Amino acid sequence: MKTETIVISQFCILPLVIAALSLAGVAAAQDTPAGNPEGVRGSLSAKDKIFMKKAAKGGMMEVAMGKLAEEKAQSDDVKSFGKRMVTDHSKANDELKKIAAEKNVKLPTKERTVSWSSDKAYMDAMVKDHEKDLAEFQEEASGGSEPDVKKFAEATAKVVQEHLDLAKQTQSKLK
Repeated sequence: MKTETIVISQFCILPLVIAALSLAGVAAAQDTPAGNPEGVRGSLSAKDKIFMKKAAKGGMMEVAMGKLAEEKAQSDDVKSFGKRMVTDHSKANDELKKIAAEKNVKLPTKERTVSWSSDKAYMDAMVKDHEKDLAEFQEEASGGSEPDVKKFAEATAKVVQEHLDLAKQTQSKLK
């Protein structure tokens, strides 16, 4: 009698386990967007990817030039600006790397060699670069398709605006 109960229990439990696993698979499939096997939320357009890659390249360049400014600038204001670029852009770069890893986007990693001839040349380049960057970040914030990338662009655009204002202020102090 005891053996019959164990055998009957096993035959009842096995179909229940299979049914439960099947339902779990169906539920997981419904949660995963089509064409997105990792279940990553949002949809990463080609435009979003291009923005992320350009932002990564630009951020690395800002850090490299900022380090150079900290070391070689004549003006204390330019050195301070360079230090701020290193701090803020390193933080943004790290955040962008995290998003890229979550979205399976490969960002450029090779830093370019940078140089400039004078504090004024550096600050002129920073004003021009931050004007261009601000427009790109604002465009992604308003027109991007992936929520995490849009949020990053919106938050970073505010910092880029601060950098632009500071770059213009620092530029005006140079001869």
